[in-house]
Amino acid sequence: QVQLVESGGGLVQAGDSLRLSCAASGHTFTTYTMGWFRQAPGRERTFVATITWSGGSTRYSDSVKGRFTISRDNANKTVFLQMNSLKTEDTAVYYCALEPGTNIYYSTYDYWGQGTQVTVSS
Repeated sequence: QVQLVESGGGLVQAGDSLRLSCAASGHTFTTYTMGWFRQAPGRERTFVATITWSGGSTRYSDSVKGRFTISRDNANKTVFLQMNSLKTEDTAVYYCALEPGTNIYYSTYDYWGQGTQVTVSS
């Protein structure tokens, strides 16, 4: 049973930083892409960032490019999202996702975490 557990969310002020973590367990995939998505109140879940197994390729949404950095620690099956210069519009529940394979882009992800709340106040 694949499990993804996010942590690191919280309440911060605009301009602050947060670092989210997502620990994966219960799988034996040798290569897998991991991503971060978010869902603001009353809105659909949207893409934030993804990173390939090797860490050599990353992709970001335009809204976070230059402010957020995705990284991973394969030895510990963990993916991180460093969020700097946070804005009120970054307020959302942040989800991590895992998809077996090596592509940077997948239209769907098979495995999802439960999410962690990030609230940015003005």
